[in-house]
Amino acid sequence: MNTTMLKGQLLERWQRSPLQRRWNTLVPRERMALALMLLCIVGALLYISFWQPAQHRLHNAREALAQQLELSGYLQAKAPQARALVERPTSSIAPEQLQGLVTTSAAAAQLTIERIDNQGDGSLQVSLQPVAFNLLLRWFNELEAQGVRIDEAGLDRNEEGLVTSRLTLRVAQ
Repeated sequence: MNTTMLKGQLLERWQRSPLQRRWNTLVPRERMALALMLLCIVGALLYISFWQPAQHRLHNAREALAQQLELSGYLQAKAPQARALVERPTSSIAPEQLQGLVTTSAAAAQLTIERIDNQGDGSLQVSLQPVAFNLLLRWFNELEAQGVRIDEAGLDRNEEGLVTSRLTLRVAQ
């Protein structure tokens, strides 16, 4: 079937339809009013289905951009403070005191040290028995506040939800 035959069949069907017969009985003024009403309805449907959702997405994207710009500005404003905190420890210890500090602070934090190895470069390798992660984080914060830097950290979670850790610690300079 070619397109001209299909067009002809559709036109013939339209001319025999009750809707076409009703359309032909209307006066031109009523036809114009119905055509305008149909145009308004089609316009409203297009607005509701295409334009309004696009405007809503645009509004949401602008709000997200404004939030991200605000966050970026805040982070950039606070960056010098963060760098200053990282660069200088709150207290300083001598490298010879590192092992004593680590063992006493671990005992105070209820952590059990499995093994401590002194490295030739002044750092310590520490292996801890499995412990709850939140206790480990508190101990990390305490160490950093006392001037100890964590160079490397290897953390493994076991099946009971505890964490086994292997750390390389050094005195912060």
